[in-house]
Amino acid sequence: MTVEAQAPLTRGRMRADLARALRLDPEEIGGEDDLADLGLDSMRAMALLARWAGQGAKLDLAAVAETLTLDAWWTLAERALAQHRDA
Repeated sequence: MTVEAQAPLTRGRMRADLARALRLDPEEIGGEDDLADLGLDSMRAMALLARWAGQGAKLDLAAVAETLTLDAWWTLAERALAQHRDA
């Protein structure tokens, strides 16, 4: 297991993971940017969700699909991380 996989999920890590998947610089992804417009497809999204679930942020696919932005996804991740800590 790599150090990166063990690192806790943060908004910055989420942004970096998205940037890597989209082959962009993290600075190119704004909080309200539509991730589909930036090139995110369902296969990449599913891979990211699986990665983040391994870091304690199990995100509901339907909820993620409602709003494809970093800000919306981080809000969902914060809730999931809190539930994971409280479990």
